Amino acid sequence: MYQTELNGVHHELGTSGFLYRSNKVMYDHKTKSGWSTLHGAPTFGPLVGQDIKLKRRHVVTTTWGEWKRRHPKTTVLSLDTGHKRDYGEGVAYKSYFANHDLMFKVPKTDDRLRNKDEVVALREGDDQVAVSADFLISNPVYHGKVGETKFVILTDKSGANRVYKSGDVSFTSWDQNDSAVDSNNQKWTLSEKALTQPSGQKLERMAAHRAFWFGWYAQFPKTRLVK
Repeated sequence: MYQTELNGVHHELGTSGFLYRSNKVMYDHKTKSGWSTLHGAPTFGPLVGQDIKLKRRHVVTTTWGEWKRRHPKTTVLSLDTGHKRDYGEGVAYKSYFANHDLMFKVPKTDDRLRNKDEVVALREGDDQVAVSADFLISNPVYHGKVGETKFVILTDKSGANRVYKSGDVSFTSWDQNDSAVDSNNQKWTLSEKALTQPSGQKLERMAAHRAFWFGWYAQFPKTRLVK
């Protein structure tokens, strides 16, 4: 969920196998420095202290069928990799996802949600907000604020959440497909990059992603929770 080129340098990242507070630690192939998955910055190794922080990008969690409907020209990696490991959905962690037990300890948990309930996670500066994915299914148009930025989360029928900067625009409804209406009865068209009016005015997509509640809370215990 990061733009990996910074100041003309491409940082090729992989999964190190290490965890910090039950969140994966990345590494870059060139220097083998460890990187925080949630901060996008080196945490140990040669790159620490070089003022490197990758730009966060937006991520959407949805079904393959819904994504292909919206983007029919999408290509996808084959599960037939030539290796013996079964990469089928749910094969590796099926039992882990089936309950709310943790595989590794975290400093503390918060019982306002179950450990593995999913949240839409946003942060700006020292402010963090987590919005329950279940709450958003019942509230497909949700307005909030993180830091100084007002936002709207639009949730479609697949349960996918897309977050946009809303500014002073207040949305009253949307068809859970590609069209939203604001309080002035103006129509906006949804895309992966922005909400757009026929006049050309745009509301940009915000950096956000889905996370397990326990993992996000372990990293950001002061986060505000909406549920």
